[in-house]
Amino acid sequence: MEIDLERVRDVLDDGGAAAGTSRVLVDRLWPRGVRKDRLVHDRWDKDVAPSTELRTAFHGGDLGFEAFAERYRAELAESGAAEALLSAAREAGTERLSLLYAAADAEHNHALVLREVLEETQGSRDA
Repeated sequence: MEIDLERVRDVLDDGGAAAGTSRVLVDRLWPRGVRKDRLVHDRWDKDVAPSTELRTAFHGGDLGFEAFAERYRAELAESGAAEALLSAAREAGTERLSLLYAAADAEHNHALVLREVLEETQGSRDA
């Protein structure tokens, strides 16, 4: 399964993903200023988002990206949420999983870390 990232603001009002693609919003909070009817998605998975405490520490500048990523990976490992997301996508026959995120910074956000974890999980499962 291919896993990619899409920024919410880039896909508003686009009519949805291509056949075989599942779009999953991976933020804990609904994107600010976005009406729900403007974002076509298949699922909103709050369980794979970083905890409120971790998100607040990162956005408040208390954690650098590397420390944030390390703690987020630990949260995902403990919760099993990443594995559950992959399993749900496989059961739905998803060929391409698109992770929707609202962060403005495309190079330092939780969706990047989540994609890495999903790809690692998928790779170890296929091995």
